[in-house]
Amino acid sequence: MATVLIVAPVFALIAAGYAAVLFRLVSETANKGISEFAFSIAIPALLFRTIAISEFPSVSAIHVWGAYYGALALTWIAALLMSSLLRQEREDGPVFAIGAVYGNIVMLGIPLTLSALGSQAGGPMALILSVNTPLLWLCGILQMAWVDRERTGSAVSLIRPIALDLARNPIMLAIGFGLLWRLTGLGLHPVVDRTVGLLAQAGAPTALIALGINLFRFEIRGAKLGIVVMCALKLLLMPALAWAFAHLLQLPPLVAGVVVLFAAMPTGANAYLFAVQYQRLVNPVSGSVALGTILAAATLPLMVLLVTATPS
Repeated sequence: MATVLIVAPVFALIAAGYAAVLFRLVSETANKGISEFAFSIAIPALLFRTIAISEFPSVSAIHVWGAYYGALALTWIAALLMSSLLRQEREDGPVFAIGAVYGNIVMLGIPLTLSALGSQAGGPMALILSVNTPLLWLCGILQMAWVDRERTGSAVSLIRPIALDLARNPIMLAIGFGLLWRLTGLGLHPVVDRTVGLLAQAGAPTALIALGINLFRFEIRGAKLGIVVMCALKLLLMPALAWAFAHLLQLPPLVAGVVVLFAAMPTGANAYLFAVQYQRLVNPVSGSVALGTILAAATLPLMVLLVTATPS
């Protein structure tokens, strides 16, 4: 019952966002505004406040990255192998891999993990979030440049605009400023804490509503087998590997829970943006975002049950 109380409201808000678009309760302008508020204000406020004032378990960053990105690396390799078995073109491999590992850890992962594990999950979450997007874009771009050397520009020219975007990314800025403020040891003035706290309270619901709104543009179309394989790799293989790495590295239960839950998130919209950038597997990746989110309503309760049942 406790697991249902954690997961059901999360997917109810996603469904509410989807229904709002389906029944035209929000305009196209409102869709954009809700998403921008969630990404640029509410979620950054949530991350800043959580990092700045919450008590975090003492854990090695290397171990956290080793567990999460070790699972991600093996899943990436498995995706490349499956892409070859599915007889996809060589240039499709990196896009297929991105679709199999790039989880929706901001819009869905943050609200669900905080709901399941509490504010102490903020530290491990920040460690993963701080390198996730830069690392995955870098790996994807470099591999695409390697397999498509004749038609792709230099890696530096491709990476530069991504680096500039990341430097202005509100999520990255919130993590950075939160860590810097935490190092000062000053805490937050009650007025500032209350103000940021009010914004932070809006973070989870608006992110989930925005996710539901954004899902409306994704469709399950294209190569069905490829979509199913991507979803299986993302929802089953990657969290299983994350669980194994977390236990191998002897992470504390709370930290292991963050690693497993983040690994279990369905494919996110950034994977679709990567596919669009290279015009490769656009429909299958779109399908994996849609189908993966639907299937996650069944798989994530099991993951939450697994990580919350582990003794602290």
